[in-house]
Amino acid sequence: MGHERQLVKDMMEPRHFRTLFISDVHLGSKAAKADFLLDFLRHHEADTIVLVGDIVDGWRLKRSWYWPQVCNDVVQKLLRKARKGTRVVYIPGNHDEFLRAFPGMHFGGIEVVERMMHDGADGKKYLILHGDEFDVVVRNARLLAYLGDWAYDTAIRINIILAAVRRRLGMPYWSFSAWAKLQVKHAVNFIGEFERVVAEEARKNGADGVICGHIHHAIIQDMDGIRYINTGDWVESCTAVAEHEDGTFELITWRALASSVPALAAIEMHDEGELAPQAA
Repeated sequence: MGHERQLVKDMMEPRHFRTLFISDVHLGSKAAKADFLLDFLRHHEADTIVLVGDIVDGWRLKRSWYWPQVCNDVVQKLLRKARKGTRVVYIPGNHDEFLRAFPGMHFGGIEVVERMMHDGADGKKYLILHGDEFDVVVRNARLLAYLGDWAYDTAIRINIILAAVRRRLGMPYWSFSAWAKLQVKHAVNFIGEFERVVAEEARKNGADGVICGHIHHAIIQDMDGIRYINTGDWVESCTAVAEHEDGTFELITWRALASSVPALAAIEMHDEGELAPQAA
C-alpha cells in the first residue's frame, strides 16, 4: 500500500503553472460540468488564470434561471484565488457579452478586458480572445445562433438518454451531441475556417500565436508559423490549457484525470482513513 499512498499524495498535491487558460464553462446551463471544474481548480494553481469567455451562460439564464450551489462554488473559488494573489483576467464571450460593457473594471479582484496580448515565458506573444467575432453565424445571424444553441441543448438531452441505454447494453460511452455538432460544422468546413481566420488575426496583430475558445474544440497546433491554441470547454471535453514556466503549453483533460483520483483516494481511505480530498 505504500506505493499507492505516495501516488495519492502526489495526485492530491496541486500542480502549479505559470498560466492557466479556461473557457466555455457555461455556468447556468444544466450541461455545464461545474463540479469537474471546481475539482480541477482545487488541484491546479497558477500565477495567472485567464478566463477566455463564455464562463457564465447569460443566454440560457435569460430563458430560465438555473444556478445551483456548485456554480457559486466555482465563482467563489476563483475569487478566493484572486484574493490570494493570483491574477485572474476575464475576457467575455458571446454568452457572457453583458460583461463587455465593463472593460478595465475589476470585480472582486477579477479584471475584465475585451482581449489581451500574453507574453509567454519563452518570449513569444499570444493574442487572447474568445473568438465569437470570427464566427459568421454569431456575427451575421443572431437568431440562427440562438436556434443552434437550443439545438445543442436538445442534443445534450438526447445524449443523456442514449448514454443510459448504451450503458445498460454494455456498450461504451459515445457522445451523440459531440458527433452531431461536428457533423454540422464539418459540413460547412467551419472548424478549419475558424482556425485559419483566428490565426490570421494573430498574425495581423504581430503575435506568434493565438489562444481562444468558442468552438469547443480543444487543440494545440501550428498553422503556417502561428501557434493556434483552443482551450476547449467544460460542457463535454472538460479541458484547459496550461503554460509551464519554460513557456511550453499543455492541454489538460480533467475528465480522464479526475476519474482516477477517487479510486486512488478510496484505496488510501481504506488503508488509513485520513487522506480524503479537502474541500475548497
